Amino acid sequence: MNPNDAPVQRSRRDFLKMMGLSALTVAMTQAVDTAYAEGVSPEDEGERVGWLIDLTRCVDCGSCSRACKEENNLPPSPSEPREWTFDTWTYINNAEVPTSVGESAVYSVKRQCMHCLDPACVSACPVAAMNQLADGSVVYDVSRCIGCRYCMLACPYDVPRFEWDEGLTPVVGKCILCTDRREQGQNPACVDACPTGTLDFGTRERMLAVAKARIKADPDRYVPHIYGEHEVGGSAVLYLSPVPFEELGFRTDLPTDPLPELTWNIMTRIPAVAMGMAVAMSGTAFITHRRGEGKAKHREEDAALAAQTADDTQEEA
Repeated sequence: MNPNDAPVQRSRRDFLKMMGLSALTVAMTQAVDTAYAEGVSPEDEGERVGWLIDLTRCVDCGSCSRACKEENNLPPSPSEPREWTFDTWTYINNAEVPTSVGESAVYSVKRQCMHCLDPACVSACPVAAMNQLADGSVVYDVSRCIGCRYCMLACPYDVPRFEWDEGLTPVVGKCILCTDRREQGQNPACVDACPTGTLDFGTRERMLAVAKARIKADPDRYVPHIYGEHEVGGSAVLYLSPVPFEELGFRTDLPTDPLPELTWNIMTRIPAVAMGMAVAMSGTAFITHRRGEGKAKHREEDAALAAQTADDTQEEA
């Protein structure tokens, strides 16, 4: 083989490597697409689970959080938890809201995974560790998790939490809607533990009907908004509140379109982008090698000319 052909051969190998990388990217995206498709959505909308939380009834007793930890074998908290952690899947936040008379009122707000109808965490997970069951609940399979934390980035409610102390065995924590209890026909543990009727559980269709009936029957008690009915495509968890939700710390800047519809349009373009980058990078490498080959050839010609000139000079001398 001509030594001058080596740069060309290398550029061809680089091109094939980049093409192989692009093919791998395509395969990975198709695998994610398949995993997302396997997240089963309910065939009958009437079978979706629903969870109504009436914040006018919450008294910050903490029964829901304690029941959640006991049911899911999570370590108890030394004090009443006020934020999500990988082993605290529900907690009560107290929001201080100014009143019209210059004072303030404190409202207790139970928080947990919203179990979105079209969950962004499921669409973002590359290994289907996050999955949606046939009833619409969103669960987590620790045996599949690789610790990428894409679910944390994708969640519009900032729910999933990572166990940072166990880097070799990644664990993400979030409410799984007491799957085992519901398979036995029982309510989630927090629902049965609530002593004030703050929590109600059933089908989403029925919970929406109950929420609308309460607003209609007592419009002075509630703001005319069911949080979770339309946010990011809707969720299994629905809230009623006596004050605007933004005053309680809820995100009110969310779109009504499901987030996977927005993010998936970008993710499906990854193979094309990767292929284009591969071609562009390979083309650049080829041109660079060609330029390098040309420069080397000119240097060889200059050296040969200089050597010939030196020989002629010696002969004349």
